Amino acid sequence: MIKQTLSQIGYAVLVLYGVVSLVFLLFIILPGDPAQMMVGQRSDEQTLSNIRNEYGFSEPVGVQYLMYLNDLSPIGIIVKNASGFAPTEDRFKQYQTLLPLGKNTRLVLKWPYLRNSYQSKQSVNDLLMNALPQTLILALVSIAIAAFFGIVMGFVAAYFKGTVFDKGLVSLTALGMSLPSFFAAILMGWIFAYLLESYTHLNLTGSLYEMNAITGTQHLALNNLILPALTLAIRPLSVFIQLMRNSLLQETTSDYFVTALAKGNSKIGAMRNHALKNALNPVITVISGWFASMLAGVVFVEYIFGWKGIGQLLVNALNNYDFPVVMGCILTIAFIFLLINMSVDVIYRWLDPRIRYQTLKK
Repeated sequence: MIKQTLSQIGYAVLVLYGVVSLVFLLFIILPGDPAQMMVGQRSDEQTLSNIRNEYGFSEPVGVQYLMYLNDLSPIGIIVKNASGFAPTEDRFKQYQTLLPLGKNTRLVLKWPYLRNSYQSKQSVNDLLMNALPQTLILALVSIAIAAFFGIVMGFVAAYFKGTVFDKGLVSLTALGMSLPSFFAAILMGWIFAYLLESYTHLNLTGSLYEMNAITGTQHLALNNLILPALTLAIRPLSVFIQLMRNSLLQETTSDYFVTALAKGNSKIGAMRNHALKNALNPVITVISGWFASMLAGVVFVEYIFGWKGIGQLLVNALNNYDFPVVMGCILTIAFIFLLINMSVDVIYRWLDPRIRYQTLKK
């Protein structure tokens, strides 16, 4: 089990390294001067030169790449009062020295440094800490809606297999799975926030917290969560219904289910007490995958509904060629995706004793 966990961690590190390398390469080949973007159009050549020297923009691409990896890595090299390949000491506010490598050089344990936004000059870490909670709330509410109603409705559809309800539900889920998130967002906004606004009282755009124009204070606006959460839940809900229905129907053909019926259990009792837990295994796996993919699909939904999360932050950064913010957003999404996939393995082993036994044998 320990060996498997270490293997998963190694795989996660390789994936993150690949993401960093790919995004860095894409921004390097694109036109634009990062130093100019950081200081604006009204700047002198000396200021631009200082920025390029501090961040290594004047260095060869390979050196810039190593500098950025050194910034991101939790274990890095610092050089006191120096610039060039290694970042200066003041760029890492908090660190723990692991090994002195020379008079002014140290190997340190630190928090990953994501640099500052080219546009706002704010720390990318701060921007992500402000945006990420709103994205996680939106994704969690959406996946909770999709998972709960998907499992319940899939169970009901399996129980009433072949009826009008079952066939109608399967047709609706097929439509839901084929509906892109950006189109669903536009459609939901047009219907419920425009045509039916006098009945729903829902806003087309808005975030979790809104500013009161009179008092200047922020207040919680949960009604702004309804439309983006429901929009984001449409596709996974359709998938969960179909998967739960099919998985449960497959379990009802198993010998243990037939035996349970032969012992006098009712059909719904046997499905609930015996088949449901085994049928949940593939559903739980898909739920984790969909939750992770929501962090990518949430980009369109947040942008359309004006939800101030990591998706809107990423779109604005792409429009402004703000490389540090783009890299920070993508790395955060990739890290959460990997963390969810690793966590679901633990849940999967808990749900299925056969997998737990095979893991212990290894």
